[in-house]
Amino acid sequence: MSWMFTVLLVVQILSSLAIISLVLLQQGKGADMGSAFGSGSAGSLFGATGAANFMSRVTKWAAVVFFISTIGLAYVANRGSKGQDTGIMQNFTQTAPAAPAPGSAVPGVAPITPAGGAAPSPSAPANAVPGVMTAPAVPGAAAPSVVPGVPAPAAK
Repeated sequence: MSWMFTVLLVVQILSSLAIISLVLLQQGKGADMGSAFGSGSAGSLFGATGAANFMSRVTKWAAVVFFISTIGLAYVANRGSKGQDTGIMQNFTQTAPAAPAPGSAVPGVAPITPAGGAAPSPSAPANAVPGVMTAPAVPGAAAPSVVPGVPAPAAK
């Protein structure tokens, strides 16, 4: 880690702690009405409205220091990258999934069977696509349902 990064990090931590404490010390806008009726704020170190102005100015400058140190930290951290891809996916190489062997079942997927529960006949046509139901050979007969429990559409 470079010395500049360390210095900027310390400045940012100190400015963030200053902002937190200054915001917590400030009174809300509704508290000023109490001082108008003599609650004792007029005799304070900064006067009746001087404390509010001083605290808000210090808070503003602490915020300016915080943002400048943030920009400086971003610059110092990315100074050596020179436009290189430094993302989380830079070393990722995508590989194609392995294709299943012909005739093997896909793991986790049940084979498709006709509605009657019987397995497809081994005398299926040679050009049939595995897993795709074909129309029945008997004209007028209903096609088997692909989804179990759902009746097949009626033939016209």
